[in-house]
Amino acid sequence: MGILENKARARFFYKYLSTVYDRINPFIWNEQMRTEALDLLEFEEDMTVLDVGCGTGFGTEGLLEEVDHVYALDQSEHQLEKAYGKFGKRNPSVQFHRGDAERLPFATDTFDVVWSSGSIEYWPNPILALREFRRVLKPGGQVLVVGPNYPDRLVAQKLADAMMLFYDEYEADRMFKTAGFEEVKHKFMGPSYEPDVAITTIGRAPEN
Repeated sequence: MGILENKARARFFYKYLSTVYDRINPFIWNEQMRTEALDLLEFEEDMTVLDVGCGTGFGTEGLLEEVDHVYALDQSEHQLEKAYGKFGKRNPSVQFHRGDAERLPFATDTFDVVWSSGSIEYWPNPILALREFRRVLKPGGQVLVVGPNYPDRLVAQKLADAMMLFYDEYEADRMFKTAGFEEVKHKFMGPSYEPDVAITTIGRAPEN
């Protein structure tokens, strides 16, 4: 387990990263990548959507281009403060929650879509969190998770393993299917200089 796959350390990390996050983020996770990820989902304006690990609200902004309202959750008060600065703390289009991906504060069968971008790499127990995603999804609901693709080079692999969760499509397939998702598919994406830096996985909750 990497040093940032720990909730307390991740919160401490984002206390400082939040101050520069929106300036750094476009080099790793940009608008074009977000659009490609959104295109993998089927939206209707009145869908109920949850953004887990919303951070400063970059994914939330994209989701609001597709639906009227988004529930946004993050464990970092510092990241949420940045999101409040963008949207307002009481914006009728976004309902913010401070919480944990492994213990979502929502009822079973609540959401049509659960989205999470740039968060899974910090989860101590990804399968537990994915099972929570399935629990809060309505039958047949869609899930999309963007995480860091496991690097090819040995030195980069050692560094990745020491820092946080990196995984390939085979591990993503295992995690999502173990969590109970169906129709699991993967797409690699990234900026022009590193086109496979991220792995996006989509799936569906069972109908029954």
